[in-house]
Amino acid sequence: MGKSNQSFVMEFVLLGLSGYSELEAIYFVLVLCMYLVILLGNGVIIIVSVYDTHLHTPMYFFLSNLPFLDICYTSSSIPLFLSSFLTSKKTISFSACGVQMFLSFAMGATECVLLSMMAFDRYVAICNPLQYPIIMSKASYVSMAAGSWIGGGTNSVLQTSLAMRLPFCGDNVINHFTCEILAVLKLACANISINIISMVVANMIFLVGPVFFIFVTYVFILSTILRIPSGEGRHKAFSTCSAHLIVVIIFYGTILFMYAKPKAKDSSGADKEQVTDKIISLFYGVVTPMLNPLIYSLRNKDVKAAVKSILCQKCFSEGM
Repeated sequence: MGKSNQSFVMEFVLLGLSGYSELEAIYFVLVLCMYLVILLGNGVIIIVSVYDTHLHTPMYFFLSNLPFLDICYTSSSIPLFLSSFLTSKKTISFSACGVQMFLSFAMGATECVLLSMMAFDRYVAICNPLQYPIIMSKASYVSMAAGSWIGGGTNSVLQTSLAMRLPFCGDNVINHFTCEILAVLKLACANISINIISMVVANMIFLVGPVFFIFVTYVFILSTILRIPSGEGRHKAFSTCSAHLIVVIIFYGTILFMYAKPKAKDSSGADKEQVTDKIISLFYGVVTPMLNPLIYSLRNKDVKAAVKSILCQKCFSEGM
């Protein structure tokens, strides 16, 4: 069929949990509560990192970037996800889909690189502490964070522009909560080999590369910690990077589980698998950003002390 006879897509339908109406009310309440926790928890981390001068260090500078990333990432999709439960119209415009895809890609790629920069910061602090003030100067760590944002944004511009330039005709139903790029590419009525190749290359750079770098970094960190003679010294050294390690395991563990698990062969199993994939995607997109501030605040004495200090100052000022 020629392009002149095709009906080009102007908007997409997000299928979400359609067909599972009994789950929609439950997920609406759960996701709404988790989104509020995300805004509150990550907002507190940002405020504390900015206003407490004791936290104006490279580690906490990187840490303040993470909650901002999580807020942007979740805000690009959760409001639309929640509104879909309140209206029968579960559509998103072509341009809005592109914006959502861009934000999702940019935040995800930036976080991958940023986590590797945080691992490098811990490596220098533990393995080369005498040179730490020189290596991790303000110019260095600001440049590292800026490079993470620029790299993630550049990759997102490339992937989104390649996806949105494709012609979409006929089927416009995205079997997902959001404009997930693989689900969108399935609807294109054109060759998507360039898109797949570019995504493979991007995954090698922004996913596999940082994972390998973090792994090698922690090999050196652990070997250095094990050489510390006192148990108290080993515990203190490990505690400075334990929160980061937990976030890395949750972040990458969910991604690997999502893409590495075997696919169902029968149709009934495939339907169940699609629902499972959506729930895993929801966990990755909502639960992980909700856990990050809890992990850092509960595992870090400086953050807990800073939160208590700000709360006490607020209570004192209100009492006055």
